[in-house]
Amino acid sequence: MRLGGRMAAAIEVLTDIEARKRPVADALKDWGLSHRFAGSGDRAAIGNLVYDALRMRLSHAWLMDSESETALVYAVLLRQWGYSSETLAAELSDDKFAPEAPDLSALAARNLSDAPLHVQGDLPDWVQPSFQAFFGDNWLAEAQGMATRPTLDLRANTLKANRDKVVKALDRSGAMPSPITPNGIRIPAGTGPSRLPNVTAEVSFEKGWFEVQDEGSQIVSDLIRPAEGTQVLDYCAGGGGKTLALSAAMHNKGQIHAYDADRKRLAPIIERLRRAGTRNVQVHDHPRDLVNLEGRLDTVLVDAPCTGTGTWRRRPDTKWRLTPRTIEERTAQQIDALTKASAYVRPGGTLVYVTCSVLPEENDQQVRRFCDEHPEFSIKPVLDDWTACFGAAAPKPHSPDGSTLTLTPATTDTDGFFFCRMQREG
Repeated sequence: MRLGGRMAAAIEVLTDIEARKRPVADALKDWGLSHRFAGSGDRAAIGNLVYDALRMRLSHAWLMDSESETALVYAVLLRQWGYSSETLAAELSDDKFAPEAPDLSALAARNLSDAPLHVQGDLPDWVQPSFQAFFGDNWLAEAQGMATRPTLDLRANTLKANRDKVVKALDRSGAMPSPITPNGIRIPAGTGPSRLPNVTAEVSFEKGWFEVQDEGSQIVSDLIRPAEGTQVLDYCAGGGGKTLALSAAMHNKGQIHAYDADRKRLAPIIERLRRAGTRNVQVHDHPRDLVNLEGRLDTVLVDAPCTGTGTWRRRPDTKWRLTPRTIEERTAQQIDALTKASAYVRPGGTLVYVTCSVLPEENDQQVRRFCDEHPEFSIKPVLDDWTACFGAAAPKPHSPDGSTLTLTPATTDTDGFFFCRMQREG
């Protein structure tokens, strides 16, 4: 496919997403199934056009003075992919599949610095106060960081291979050590139509040498610092990414209980555990399985259900579907999960609360509310652990007072994550 055909396909997918209010991944998958002539390079380019358009939808629309899907796709090429209006027109001049060009006069005349601040940050206007309250003067840069392309991050599974071995195995993919975590591996995001490598097709992946895991998720797993031989509960284990990281950190010693109330979310963990070579994980999908663990565990991790605002780079469509009601629902679920999970912490043990959100309503406000309602728990400062894990030279996360920390694309070049450690009185 030439560029015009790729643009037309991206416009079709964006129209489908808007009309049917469906996830971008589903829309792209369906388009590919119904257009099997499109090669892998075509599908990658179309996906990049769609994702880039959604990440910066507000600023694209403001600069183009149009919210149409066609305007958004043209804005991607002119603002992000390095085309000028002249070079783009020349490339599309004899392309019969090229969409008709929109009016570009607004783009030439407007300056983004004149736009409302939430438009500059590509952020829903009603979310701006939360960003301002938490990030202060840096809120705009934090919001803009959420609109960038993410890297592809991997974690070397030290039960089977060290990082150097994995980097060498993935040399042709451009893999390199990631900047913060000791076992992290990073493949750059790429630009324009370039596609990321399918690392899960590699023999080294089938051998269990690495897992796909954002460096932010690796960081919060490392900060838990589980000791060998301890008893750990991953209360909202999902697909098991953090369970796998904890197992490797514990060198397959001790015991990890992986639990999730949603069996469908939990199901992939079985194959992942087998591939990784873990031997110290028990998987549970019913609360009755945990009855005998009440008050006995050294560490309980609550990777709570959340709005996923920290993953907007990877799932930009969710940014525009977020509502105040969604936040209300998630905060209720978070307190419920924290309260139930806290019952399994032994006296002197720790309760770790993690979200992939950057909103204070889901993070700092939640843990302080929980500790107020459960005075046997208290927040333990975490910045010293950060230095111990990653060194003094590592980029610093956002932390209002050193008690909790928040990772973001702007500060740590990771997805957004919140981390808090609470200790139960002995």
